[in-house]
Amino acid sequence: MKETDPEKLALLYDRFKDVCLVEKEVWKEIFMPRQITQGAIMTNVQERYDVIIDDPEVEEALEANILRGAKALAAAIHEYKAHISFVKK
Repeated sequence: MKETDPEKLALLYDRFKDVCLVEKEVWKEIFMPRQITQGAIMTNVQERYDVIIDDPEVEEALEANILRGAKALAAAIHEYKAHISFVKK
């Protein structure tokens, strides 16, 4: 299921940036804490997303910006977000 909620997408783009910075490469899978609206919250339960980048040149541009730091990578992700999607597994 492709994620389309704007608030969730904002969180996913930010998480994607953080994971890429830690791993020093474009990462194709990320995990987000599961959102529970009621009842007990289990902190170890996460939702898994595949990261889909539909253009190899966009992936290369993101890769190049990882070494430039968080601000450069965030700007690149914002620039190319139309080419980046998240599919919940």
